[in-house]
Amino acid sequence: MVIEDGSGIPFDAWRLVGGLEVALDVDVLFGAYPDRDGPPGAPEQVLRLLGGHRIRAAAVASLRAALFDVRSGNDELIARAAPEVAPAGTLAPEIVPGAAVDPEIVPGAAVDPEVVPVGVVDLRDPVGAARELERLAAEGVRAVRLFPDEQGVEAGFPSVRHVARRAARLGLVVLTGGDVRRFWQPFAGLGADVVFLDTHFYHLGDFLVAAADEPGFHTSTRLLNSPDALELAAAELGAGRLLYGSRAPHYEPLVPLLRLATSGLKPEEIAAVAGGNAERLLRRPQS
Repeated sequence: MVIEDGSGIPFDAWRLVGGLEVALDVDVLFGAYPDRDGPPGAPEQVLRLLGGHRIRAAAVASLRAALFDVRSGNDELIARAAPEVAPAGTLAPEIVPGAAVDPEIVPGAAVDPEVVPVGVVDLRDPVGAARELERLAAEGVRAVRLFPDEQGVEAGFPSVRHVARRAARLGLVVLTGGDVRRFWQPFAGLGADVVFLDTHFYHLGDFLVAAADEPGFHTSTRLLNSPDALELAAAELGAGRLLYGSRAPHYEPLVPLLRLATSGLKPEEIAAVAGGNAERLLRRPQS
C-alpha cells in the first residue's frame, strides 16, 4: 500500500512493516454478514487475502455457524481444515471473477495459509451449546468462538457463564467478542484461557486490571492502535498476553500489522505477538 500525504511524499506501509510475518492470526472469519455491506468471505478469497499480508496460518471461525446453523457451519470448517482436504502449503485457488483484490499486496500469496478451525456455539441455546462443545472437543478442536453481539446475548445472561464453565472444563480456549468491560466477568475465577477479540484502546485499562488477576486472559491487538497501547499492555502484563488479530476479511489486516511492526516492543516480543502466543494457546495438546 503506497499513498501520498499532503506534501506529496509517498507513504509505503510495507516498507515500515519490513520483513514481519504473522505465524498465526487469531481472528479470521469465513462467510458474510447478511445485514451489512462487506465481502462475501469465500474461503479461497480470505486465504488469498491473508497470504498477501504475510499471514501464514489463521484461527478461523464460520459465520454460517454463528448466524445460521451451528453444526453444519462447524462441520464445514472442520472439513476444510482437515489435512486431507486443505493441506497447508497447497497452491491457492484462482480468485473468483469480480472479487476485490488489492494489487499492491506483497508477493508470495501463492500458498494457502493453514486453517486452524475454531468452533462456534449459539449462546441463545445453552443446553445445545454445551453439547456442541463436547462434540467439538471430541473432534480435536482446541478453541471455541463466541458471538454475543451478533446473537443478542449480554454478559450477565446465565448462558454465557454456563458455556464459559463448560469450555474451561474441557480445556478449550475461548475467543470472545463483546465489550471487555462486561465480558470478563463470566470467565472470572475459572482458570480459563480467554482471548478478548474486541478490546478497544479506550478500554485497555479495564482489560489490564481484570487480567492482572487472571493469567489466562489475553487480548487481540486489532483495536489497540493508539500510540502506546501495545507497549502499555506489554509493560503491565507482558507481551505474552497479546495476540495479533485482523478479523479478515471484514477489517484491514495491514492496520494491526503496521502498528505491531512500528511498536516499541522488542523483536522477540513482536514475534510472540505475531503468532508465537497464539501457537502456544491453540496448538498445545488438550488436557
